[in-house]
Amino acid sequence: MKLLLLNFLSLVLLGCGNETKSNATHQEIANAEPMEVPAQDGLKKAYFASGCFWCVEAIYESIEGVEEALSGYSGGHTKNPTYEQSNTGKTGHAEAVEVIYDPEVVSFKTLVEVYFGSQDPTQVNGQGPDRGSQYRSIIFYQNAEQKKIIEEVKAQVANNYDEPIAAEILPFQKFWKAEDYHQDYEKNNPNNPYIRNVSIPRLNRFKSKFPDILKENESH
Repeated sequence: MKLLLLNFLSLVLLGCGNETKSNATHQEIANAEPMEVPAQDGLKKAYFASGCFWCVEAIYESIEGVEEALSGYSGGHTKNPTYEQSNTGKTGHAEAVEVIYDPEVVSFKTLVEVYFGSQDPTQVNGQGPDRGSQYRSIIFYQNAEQKKIIEEVKAQVANNYDEPIAAEILPFQKFWKAEDYHQDYEKNNPNNPYIRNVSIPRLNRFKSKFPDILKENESH
């Protein structure tokens, strides 16, 4: 029993961060005009937050048509946020990912469906053991068309749950890339207790639900 307790405590402490509480909601951010990121070399970018960015990055990088996913921070009011600052829950930012994708291979709508299908969309201010405003679910739109797609998918998802969908829908403003050691963290740290007990199971649950859109080397 003591060993189980120690393992549980280690899992909590080694997660993306410790529990914090915040009521960081910023009306000025919600009412802002969205910033649209131009395509580059045929690739577009999309932005999502749904708990630990280690988990979310690995999920999106397993999808056919996604070139890369980067971990970072978005949705807040602080410039150049650090991991330590974000973990206080006082920056307004959530851990987020920048998904760089080929729209000829995977659509923005599919990325949104992945977003809702790879988390508990009813959990408020967190995912799994990671709790606090820095782990809240946010889906960012860059234009009216994206906002419409997000709202339509969210409404469809809501039909499957008794509880309300927790994800905020916010206009994209800026993405702040996280520190280098966070990039590809799951891939580079497979023996980390948090990765073994939280990230990999979450990734595998996603893969079982979306087998048809996985990269060939991710499907088995």
